[in-house]
Amino acid sequence: MKKLLLLTALAVFAFSCSNNSKSTNETATATETEPDWIYLFDGTSTDGWRAYNGDALPPQWTIVDGALTFDTEKRLEADWQGGKDIIYAAEEFDNFELYLEWKIPEGGNSGIMYHIKENQEVSLPEIAPEYQLLDDLKWEEINNAKLEDWQKTGADYAMHVPDPAQKIVKPAGEWNTSRIVFTPERAEHWLNGKKLFTFVPWSDDWYERKAAGKWKDAPLYGSFKKGYIGLQDHDSPLWFKNIKIRKL
Repeated sequence: MKKLLLLTALAVFAFSCSNNSKSTNETATATETEPDWIYLFDGTSTDGWRAYNGDALPPQWTIVDGALTFDTEKRLEADWQGGKDIIYAAEEFDNFELYLEWKIPEGGNSGIMYHIKENQEVSLPEIAPEYQLLDDLKWEEINNAKLEDWQKTGADYAMHVPDPAQKIVKPAGEWNTSRIVFTPERAEHWLNGKKLFTFVPWSDDWYERKAAGKWKDAPLYGSFKKGYIGLQDHDSPLWFKNIKIRKL
């Protein structure tokens, strides 16, 4: 009887050790597979950022209360000036997952750009794909103009339109979250935790959309497969935080 009890105790001990070891290994594996995020802006420094086609960060771009802030006069679309787009020039990225938080004022307009290559002769939108940022709720009223769906928040500007059933639009002044996933096999736009659409870059459908729309006379648009991340100046104050990226 004592021998049987001893054998039972040893079996229980061995089983317990096995489970503990498995749990430890699973924890280690989960930790090892956590994505390696690179912070492009962490709320404390603008290191790596500068003007598109420039040497320094325009003075309107500052840090206020931990947010990368663009301090400018809000202008109507008819009075557009722009010209103070910025890029994270410390590194170029090809395949990635980009995450950031942002807010804009009533009537605000901006964009997140990627695969940027600098060119003194060509405007930034004619080179880099854009995740559109806009005050969908008030822009048309304030500017007395009509927008197409490909011009509204979350769109792959002038290329792909968000699924309205998945789109959560927040009022101006509230924080939003955006995510761009990009690989040659698939690209995704996310807004406030919802996937808006998926497309295949450089596919037949992609080239057809380019040839039929706004970029038909922009041969460089979307042609680069690696480049900088950028933020667009479209004449409205802007606020960004927690800008981070991981390579895929």
